Amino acid sequence: MSKLDLRRPEAASPTRLCADIEHVDWLALIEVFERAPLGKRDPKLLEQSFRNSSVVCFAYHGGQIIGAGRALSDRLTWTVIFDLALAPEFQGRGLGRAILQDLQARAGGASTMLHSAPGKEPFYQHLGFRRMKTAMAQFAKPELARDRGFTD
Repeated sequence: MSKLDLRRPEAASPTRLCADIEHVDWLALIEVFERAPLGKRDPKLLEQSFRNSSVVCFAYHGGQIIGAGRALSDRLTWTVIFDLALAPEFQGRGLGRAILQDLQARAGGASTMLHSAPGKEPFYQHLGFRRMKTAMAQFAKPELARDRGFTD
């Protein structure tokens, strides 16, 4: 896997990471999110959430988007990872780890927190993350969060 490459996605090796937000096919990324599975997303809201983030990372294979992640960070004490998604056929190859580590390295926070999809906790535990005992959230759609397994 190549190191972070800020060039356009078409300009590189078969599988690589890229921080170029200007050439993202948001409809293709929506498909990745649905298949990952991170649920259905509105393309305009997804694009805006990535544009509003401190750090973004996109994974491409043969010019096609296969994954992404984003982070918010104060660049000192905390980084919070959101929306780490990877197409199922590329999971288990180290690409999710690469996206996560790229986000952490460029975000610069000493500690990292994330919100995991139910069932994906073992992946993050393998990377050194530990379950928090006091984390709280106030969801815009609390019933949906409960139904998807995020809350009690």
